[in-house]
Amino acid sequence: MTRKFTLPFVLMNILALILSAQDYSTLFSGNTMRVDYFHSGTSGEEHLSLDRVLNDGIWSGSRTVLLDELNLGLYRFEVLDAETGMVIFSRGFCSIFGEWQTTPEASSGWGTFHESVRFPWPVNPVRLLILKRDRENRFTDVWECHIDPDSRFVNPSILNPGYSTWTYMENGPPETKVDILILGDGYTQGEMEKYHDDIERLTGELFKVEPFMSRRSDFNIRAVETPADISGVNRPHSGVFKRSPLSVSFGAFDSERYALTFDNKKVRDIASAVPYDFTIILVNERTYGGGGIYQLYTTVCTDNQFSGYIFIHELGHHMAALADEYYTSAVSYEIEEITSEPWELNITALADPETLKWKDLVSPDTPVPTPWEKEEYDQFSMGIQRERVKLRADHSPEEMMEALFSREREQSSAILHHMQYSGSVGAFEGAGYHQFGLYRPSADCIMFTRNKNDFCPVCQNALNRVINQYTR
Repeated sequence: MTRKFTLPFVLMNILALILSAQDYSTLFSGNTMRVDYFHSGTSGEEHLSLDRVLNDGIWSGSRTVLLDELNLGLYRFEVLDAETGMVIFSRGFCSIFGEWQTTPEASSGWGTFHESVRFPWPVNPVRLLILKRDRENRFTDVWECHIDPDSRFVNPSILNPGYSTWTYMENGPPETKVDILILGDGYTQGEMEKYHDDIERLTGELFKVEPFMSRRSDFNIRAVETPADISGVNRPHSGVFKRSPLSVSFGAFDSERYALTFDNKKVRDIASAVPYDFTIILVNERTYGGGGIYQLYTTVCTDNQFSGYIFIHELGHHMAALADEYYTSAVSYEIEEITSEPWELNITALADPETLKWKDLVSPDTPVPTPWEKEEYDQFSMGIQRERVKLRADHSPEEMMEALFSREREQSSAILHHMQYSGSVGAFEGAGYHQFGLYRPSADCIMFTRNKNDFCPVCQNALNRVINQYTR
């Protein structure tokens, strides 16, 4: 299959308006169809194969915004009516496989990951297409699957996971709110009170930050309890090996701070206990770490001094596909040459300042590109990273890492917050793991440093667009 996704985004929005005017009930039932599949390949090829199609509980997403208006994600899936060929639902997403493809391991062998896409349960047979961006950011088909909801191979039964659930915040029906699901990994039955306290503390930090603070009433938050036999999760870089209910492990892609679970089927089955749009996994650990993948989940260690920062930063990845703006920290990915404008909303290659994607937020007296104390910051930040690597190699206590990060925050704030264009929106060179050639919107932002738990105006706009898509 080689179909190129060339429909102009403006036309997509027009079609979205036409489709949203249709009665949701003529296209879908009130449940969620979940398609599980295996995603296999290497750095240069990929293959998908169907695992199962089943009922994932009630549909919590918008019943009016059926076509994706955001154009985010490395991947995109479309649900087409089998008879007419009309796209009746679409969403962008990212995946663990998509990240793994950029690691050295993918160049030397095959990998297989379990994945899912979820959409309203269709009334009639459909075709499911999964597409991926090419080097020019055009979407190309990678897989197609035909689904008849009345087939004996489609399971309409709803699973009862058997875990306790509770509602932390409820502001309205799921279809008009952003529904956040919180799971916990590494909490024993005796630590359930701590789990509840961690939810209250970290969500409290989230709603101190814009745009979440102003839009608190647009959110529902529910939780599921999954007690573990022992406290904590797997930390292979520290020589600590454990098995926990959700299989979260530090060391994903051999990055000591990257905490992920590859047990997609288990997580999805547990999540089906409540309606949800986004998933946050609280990890009962002190070690600094977490992760966030667009439309998959966020993970955050709960007991680190910087857990509030991790929680909010990683949710920026998960909810709005915000790119990392830092570039001095070591990452597991093989950094690719910049060949096109990034699709993420908060970084740019700045091929033409006149077409800057956030130009409407730039003041006329702010130059683009925007000067800043880059040389001083780079020299300082790279020194911090060398200290960080040594602390981890020496298996130093977490208190020493927290002290390093506190010193880094104090000194980098002194550099970044006292420049001519501090606080301005512009185009500051250094972003997306690239020291040169990519630009971020502000001198400082939670997507760039741990200095403050604030999103810059461009990142806030991106998050607001996502919230809008789920609340209409």
